[in-house]
Amino acid sequence: MKLSSCGYLIKEGIRNIWNNRMMSLASIVVLVSCLIITGTALVVSLNVSKLISSIGDDNEITVYLKTDFSDLDSIRLGSEISKISNVESYRFCSRDDVLKTYKDSIGSDIYEVMQGDENPFGNEYKVRLKDLSAYSKTVSQLKKLKGVEKVSDRSDIAGKLTKLNYFVSIVGTWVVLILAVVTLFIISNTIKMTMYSRRFEISIMKSVGATNAFVRIPFIIEAMLIGLISGLTAAAAIILLYSPVRNAVSGIVAMIKDSTYDIEQLWLPLLIAMTCIGMLIGILGGAVSITRYLKKEGGEILGW
Repeated sequence: MKLSSCGYLIKEGIRNIWNNRMMSLASIVVLVSCLIITGTALVVSLNVSKLISSIGDDNEITVYLKTDFSDLDSIRLGSEISKISNVESYRFCSRDDVLKTYKDSIGSDIYEVMQGDENPFGNEYKVRLKDLSAYSKTVSQLKKLKGVEKVSDRSDIAGKLTKLNYFVSIVGTWVVLILAVVTLFIISNTIKMTMYSRRFEISIMKSVGATNAFVRIPFIIEAMLIGLISGLTAAAAIILLYSPVRNAVSGIVAMIKDSTYDIEQLWLPLLIAMTCIGMLIGILGGAVSITRYLKKEGGEILGW
């Protein structure tokens, strides 16, 4: 195809949007609405996953050692803990550190009245896991180590976090897929209406020997531009509203701000994703909608 023909087809696509600006505007408004919902679902899913991951990272296991287990043996036990495959990291807390933490929590005066100068605590290890789904198995392995008195078992919390993460991922994926189908249907119908209004023009072009590609390209460009404009508009709306909404929610739940993404981390991927999704839906919708017209000739297009 000649360069001049390409320029002509692109101009036709742009002209089509302007000549049918009311229908194009209606398509853009509807598509922007669907893309905003889709983008919001993606952002919420990402932030919930990060929030769950953050909660999981703070969910440490405390390994309590026997009070008569020596300090030297307690330190050596760290090498045994590190051999457990699901252990991401661990830190040693001496009995003196444990006592100090306990005194700080209840007050030194109260402690001295209750216990005197005796330290009733043993050494401890704070263990962080790689995979919360293997929580119970890891707790069982830790309990079998020599010198371990008990292990703080929060497997119920770990299980709930894992299930919630899975639920959010599945629901987010289905929401995005369903809305993608809806927007594809909308853009397809819009192009069909546009083509119906130009059926005389298409009939003439087909009658004088225009190829299917020559007829198709302006409508594809029109649909792609509608998708591009919609994607950019939807992305801009989400980006502008993200920080105010995040700050408002953080005022209710303080940990939200520290456990979710900043807009600086999201704006570029979101802009690219929304633009690509909008253009893809536009191209697919345009391609599907003109198939029935390209199979007809002359008067058939007009219904004669």
